[in-house]
Amino acid sequence: MSEVDVLFAALRQAADPQTVECIENVVRHGADRDLNRINALAFAEKHHLDEEKTIAAFLHAARIGAFEMTWNVLCPGCGGVLDSGATLKGVVQDTYHCALCAAGYEPTLDEMVEVTFTVSPRVRRIAAHEPDRLPPLEYYRQIFFSSGVDLPEDLEAKFQPILLEMIELAPGEKAFVSLQLPSQFIIIFDAVTHSAQFIDVQGEPTNERQNLSMVISRGHALNETVTMRPGLLRLTLENHTDRRVVPNVCIAGDDLHDLLGRRRPFLTAKRLLTNQSFRDIYRTDTLDVDQRLKITSLTFLFTDLRGSTALYERVGDLAAFDLVRAHFRVLHEIVATEAGAVVKTIGDAVMATFPSPDRAVAAALRMREAMRRLNAEHGSEDLLLKIGIHEGPCLAVNLNDRQDYFGQTVNIASRVQGLADPNVIMTTEAIVEDVNVSEILRDSGIRSASRMAELQGIGREVRIFALS
Repeated sequence: MSEVDVLFAALRQAADPQTVECIENVVRHGADRDLNRINALAFAEKHHLDEEKTIAAFLHAARIGAFEMTWNVLCPGCGGVLDSGATLKGVVQDTYHCALCAAGYEPTLDEMVEVTFTVSPRVRRIAAHEPDRLPPLEYYRQIFFSSGVDLPEDLEAKFQPILLEMIELAPGEKAFVSLQLPSQFIIIFDAVTHSAQFIDVQGEPTNERQNLSMVISRGHALNETVTMRPGLLRLTLENHTDRRVVPNVCIAGDDLHDLLGRRRPFLTAKRLLTNQSFRDIYRTDTLDVDQRLKITSLTFLFTDLRGSTALYERVGDLAAFDLVRAHFRVLHEIVATEAGAVVKTIGDAVMATFPSPDRAVAAALRMREAMRRLNAEHGSEDLLLKIGIHEGPCLAVNLNDRQDYFGQTVNIASRVQGLADPNVIMTTEAIVEDVNVSEILRDSGIRSASRMAELQGIGREVRIFALS
């Protein structure tokens, strides 16, 4: 049995066998491009697989060394990869600058950090393992652009009308390029160093030769926009790095914007941090102690058992412990199947996160029904669950050697749960106003009653909604 056979045999024991079979088939028979920076959501859609099972399978594959997981900081404008690392700990800059878009961005984990998977060289060697040997356009496709940019299969044909020149320069090499400048906005851009030069071509055409020099270096330099006239340009390009570079000269018009504007869902860092499989597999190996990474929108769900102390007194420690443990097991299963993750348990309470309000509400409704079934099985109303949900911005942090969350959104969610009555789900306005939540409540026949409440430590009244 080969090492690849051993790895996939182990993977089938850890993840969904159907999903693993599909991954193995692509590894053995797919194109090189299909195994580089895999977008787990696009992979699931293409192969008609469950998204959560697909994410879990790739996470397990990365853990056993069959794939390499990469965290990429993206430009929200062009979809280019601004920085890349093996862990989230590499996202350390306050601002990331995109030379192609001439803009700077503060990183958030919602849409600016993607997680992709590349087959390990020990399983199969692919061209992208040596990116400097990729053809220039393939370098742009496989290395520069994120998996969220839905580039067409015939990228070369689509790019041809807007491409004036593309060349390769070896380390230290200089090249002279002659080209005709149209009356358009022109960008000279190198995907390796992210060096850019903008040319605003305007005015009357000229028969005189125009000259421009560009030095490509490690500085990710953005030069001042130069104004030139339509006509002949003699361009000098110098590579001052120790790597091959692949500068291109293209027309920055509608065709380019349309080409880069095609987007598709991708696995964000936010979604992965709220994934139960990820938390179970990687545990504390996520953030450094000093990291504070922003999430613009995350949904928090808190639960607690009412009267659990009296329960221990009434039925005895052993019976109560078994009952509470069964309740935890059910809650964990529900959270995981709704794309959420349990952050921690505190006594008989649970703190969980979800990527969107509708998944949290769906989980809460299932939790309530599950507790009713457990109570019916035991012939008593011992498990009285209080649930609170809120959504908003927060910080992903490392607290007590655990990946955790900090901020007012967390505080409000906790306080809202404290106001809930047993078997009543308490939410905020941010939750019930969500379009998908409204649909769930309507389809489930759930009624909501609102009131203003002052939450301890918040300093202002908040409108809360009881779902019953």
